[in-house]
Amino acid sequence: MKEKLATVARKFISPSLRYELRHVSSKLRELLGRACFWRWEITRFRLKQTSPYEILYIGRKTRRDMAKLLIGGKGQGDDLEAEAAAQSALSKHLVVVSEMPTSGTLNVPHYLSAVVPLGRSLDEITARYDSELRRSIRKNRPLYSMRQTLSDEEIAMADTQLLRPYATARQGIHAAQIETDEVFRIAKGVGRLDLISVDGQVVACHLGCELTRAGKRYWSTLRFGYCEAVFSDAKKLREVNSITTFMALEWALENGFDYYDIGLCLARPDDGLLKWKRRRGGDIDVLGNHAYMFVRLPKTGTATFLWETPLFAVENNKLTLHLGVPEGASDEELASRYHEMVFGGLHKIYLYGGTHSAEGFLETLRSRYANFQSPPVMERVLTN
Repeated sequence: MKEKLATVARKFISPSLRYELRHVSSKLRELLGRACFWRWEITRFRLKQTSPYEILYIGRKTRRDMAKLLIGGKGQGDDLEAEAAAQSALSKHLVVVSEMPTSGTLNVPHYLSAVVPLGRSLDEITARYDSELRRSIRKNRPLYSMRQTLSDEEIAMADTQLLRPYATARQGIHAAQIETDEVFRIAKGVGRLDLISVDGQVVACHLGCELTRAGKRYWSTLRFGYCEAVFSDAKKLREVNSITTFMALEWALENGFDYYDIGLCLARPDDGLLKWKRRRGGDIDVLGNHAYMFVRLPKTGTATFLWETPLFAVENNKLTLHLGVPEGASDEELASRYHEMVFGGLHKIYLYGGTHSAEGFLETLRSRYANFQSPPVMERVLTN
């Protein structure tokens, strides 16, 4: 009965409406989960014991680690767990991170997608790649082949030998594995599973699906999977990862899609995976994200805090970037710090700092966006 209803829905409901229904359903589940106040906690901690900034976290205990990731990033070590001593008065360097939206807070998404606009030639798309990446693709692309599989045996192999081991290698016990039944459902129905081979040997796979948003077709990467011989060799992984992403892009372009969604990554401007996807032409997008944290910036030292922890935020359904310009930072230091924080898909960039800070850097920033079709608006925010 359930399968019959799903078939009827696919027949009579447009792809765009199906996407909107899924989107609304996911947001509703997130709101209902957030409303379980009895699962909330109020705790204070420092991301680093030497940092002047304290984090006051208000929300579900299960989301505390996500708050630490969004503010502190990955690889912070044991200091992430260093609890701050209780204080009777609120510190001027207090950063409030909550699951409850309040006036004056930044609406920070958990994840962002990197989306490549298509509708142009492959040469035009790869023109945004750096020269080293273009050379690598030209050299290695002829060695690889990609084919769809519907075989139960091959789907099971991809699940157990490629998708799961690679996710575990990247995220350890925190890896969010896709259930085996779901892998089969996607591969045989709503999406497709492609096996990538080199010299006749399967070394990777790509699990993807189509979605339609506002009448535009997206080919969306759900997961890449790699064999151990690939993901245990950093150099080999870089090569194969670049080629599998490029082949998925080729397939999307050849099949008339409007966009290629490279997939979700942590919504941090200096996240390594996001930078990797940006270098492959991905513009940032809230596609696929349904959860947010609400961040109240510190009363004092805002520019220094955002220098250490730049933040994305959503404002009227548009993406913004918040950067700090601390006193004494030279234009050269600013240009170096924010060198790889140039993103397509931004509506506005806020620069926090003193009255006369970063005049030269502001011009540098404008020049970096000069060739964008829709460059972001830039606004100065005066801080203490």
